Amino acid sequence: MSPTSAERGQESRARLLGAAAQLIVEGGWGSVTTRKAADRAGVPPGLVHYHFRTVDDLLIDAALEGARREAEAVAATLARTEDPAAGIAQVLEQLAAYTSEDAATILFSEMLLAATRHERLREGLSELMGEWRAAMTAWLRESGGPADAEGTVLLLGAALDGLVLHRLVDPGLRQVSVLGPLRRMVGLGEG
Repeated sequence: MSPTSAERGQESRARLLGAAAQLIVEGGWGSVTTRKAADRAGVPPGLVHYHFRTVDDLLIDAALEGARREAEAVAATLARTEDPAAGIAQVLEQLAAYTSEDAATILFSEMLLAATRHERLREGLSELMGEWRAAMTAWLRESGGPADAEGTVLLLGAALDGLVLHRLVDPGLRQVSVLGPLRRMVGLGEG
């Protein structure tokens, strides 16, 4: 059975989103054009504007989808463990492993900069980060973490964002282990 027109449209849109995310990582937000995205996705350039009003809309949707995937990976890690403290420890290990060469790190950094210029991106990113903080706060409370779990998670997120920034500027810092300090920050000890 061949795909329907709607299914082909969804596939083209998904390919464009993936292509845009790759191009953002490779050359930065400002380097992505309609033609580059279409070429990378293997679709005619006109399809970009069929699915997205502007190139910025394509980039915003691609970046938010990438951020959503990362947040869902955190939620999946937490859901896979019966011991909330072990789940949070696994999430911290994942987050501590991000490097300056990691596509998710680069995409997130580009997204943060673009969010200062694009209100829809800022609002979408704010919503995703709020969902991440809420999930982490709930897991901290369930694991018997610190009483001020919400503040702890806010500072943890800020520390991780700072870690990404520092590792982007100085890739040599990836050699510095941060897992122990992150675990102590959320009240899990050395583990």
